[in-house]
Amino acid sequence: MITKEQALAYHAEGRPGKIQVVPTKPTLTADDLSMAYTPGVAEPCREIAKDPERVYRYTARGNLVAVVTNGTAVLGLGNIGALAGKPVMEGKGVLFKRFADVDVFDIEIASEDPEEVIRVCQLIAPTFGGINLEDIRAPECFEIERRLVETLDIPVFHDDQHGTAIISGAALLNALELTGKKVGEVKVVFSGAGASAIACGRFYKDLGVRAENITLVDSKGVIFEGRKDGMNPYKEEFARRTNDRTLSDAMRGADVFVGLSSAGLVTQPMVKAMAPKPIIFAMANPDPEITPDEVAAVRGDAIMATGRSDFANQVNNVLGFPFIFRGALDVRARQINEEMKQAAAYGLAELARLGEREGIPDVVRTAYPGERFEFGPDYLIPKPFDPRVLVHVALAVARAAVETGVARVHCDLGEYRRSLEARVAEISKL
Repeated sequence: MITKEQALAYHAEGRPGKIQVVPTKPTLTADDLSMAYTPGVAEPCREIAKDPERVYRYTARGNLVAVVTNGTAVLGLGNIGALAGKPVMEGKGVLFKRFADVDVFDIEIASEDPEEVIRVCQLIAPTFGGINLEDIRAPECFEIERRLVETLDIPVFHDDQHGTAIISGAALLNALELTGKKVGEVKVVFSGAGASAIACGRFYKDLGVRAENITLVDSKGVIFEGRKDGMNPYKEEFARRTNDRTLSDAMRGADVFVGLSSAGLVTQPMVKAMAPKPIIFAMANPDPEITPDEVAAVRGDAIMATGRSDFANQVNNVLGFPFIFRGALDVRARQINEEMKQAAAYGLAELARLGEREGIPDVVRTAYPGERFEFGPDYLIPKPFDPRVLVHVALAVARAAVETGVARVHCDLGEYRRSLEARVAEISKL
């Protein structure tokens, strides 16, 4: 367990913070500086003025993502403000670079007004190849992302929504295969109705779960048709005709439980009441809605995932956003559409099914000593340190972008795969 003192020392020692800007061209001589700045810099400026697409040739825009927050929903800390959210955004930059070699500027916006957040992102968009929205509370986050996707021609992705949806979606696909259940028939119950839960519900529908088989439960109970208390348009999307009013009611006969709420909300009797071979994704952090040990004590046929690294099947967003942006940036996608998100989920699911057959890299075995990596109830999704994720997910995302017409660059996918494999080798040196 990391102590408070260790965490603070990690961030404070040496150069404060976790990121820095490093030149990529020589800066040793006066001629170097004349090339980097005036007068040499005027030449690429003129070229870009003639053809804006040349910005990708002469600047870092094509590999640069803005990680943007206003600090209204930072981790489990709540509305702590933009400034206090900066360490998280720097951390996001570290993950982008470490796992996919994507550069990041973190942008903290001192406003809780969605219109101001939208306008800032629109104004700074020329700097970046993509925008990753982060730790912005619901329901404002939905409108902010929607407006930016509609008005910008670069990928905009709210990771708190789609990251969890994509990674848990991959786990769901593989859990359904293991249990023999059909995606169009399973009954799914969500504990939570915030950004992640709404996005997961939408994504699961895209994967084939029927809308009438999804029940959302928030702090006031089941979201049902006609409920007035605590509702908003995003919850209304999932309001259904049902007599269930509590989480316990909804869990009876459920095939899948998805927890995006708070620790300890699910009891062992609730788990006992679920359908045979239940799939339980208890993803509240740091403590899940119910622990794997508590489930195992009452159900021997359950498949579980959590958000924690000390249990099997960690649903960790780092399996998604770095590689999704890698694929989107490399084909200069105008957006990250639903097909690209689904491609990422299917790519993750496929990689886990390969298991030992493709050969688990030594770096993974070193990071997870003593664990087995055979597709099954304890290995639904790849590990975050598996370098093959970059190749599988980025390639799948790039292919989907090309096939759906949002890519500006149509690359040879065989050559692109080889370039990703070469990038993996370079990342290993970071």
